Amino acid sequence: QVQLVESGGGSVQAGGSLRLSCAASGRTFSTYAMGWFRQVPGKEREFVAVISWGGGRTNYAGSVKGRFTISRDNAKNTVYLQMNSLKPEDTAVYYCAAVMFGDSRSVREADYTNWGQGTQVTVSS
Repeated sequence: QVQLVESGGGSVQAGGSLRLSCAASGRTFSTYAMGWFRQVPGKEREFVAVISWGGGRTNYAGSVKGRFTISRDNAKNTVYLQMNSLKPEDTAVYYCAAVMFGDSRSVREADYTNWGQGTQVTVSS
């Protein structure tokens, strides 16, 4: 099991950038696929991006493809989400999630076993 703590959220104007970080505890971080999801009030949590446990494969939601980049640093037990060209519709609470030996097909909320507490991202127009 890993425990996850997100950071890096905040407020930014449309067109700006933010980088989210998710720090994981434990010595088996490299065996976990890591995903990012987001949720706005009244809506279901939606998939944003995933990076496979080996780090070689990534997958993105269509709404963020080309603007967001997921990466991981296994030496630091950390996964990142670089968000560029932000839009007001990107406003949400962003959650980090983990699943052991997951891959780029891990795009459903139910695929994941461990979740962080979330970090708020607000994009103003």
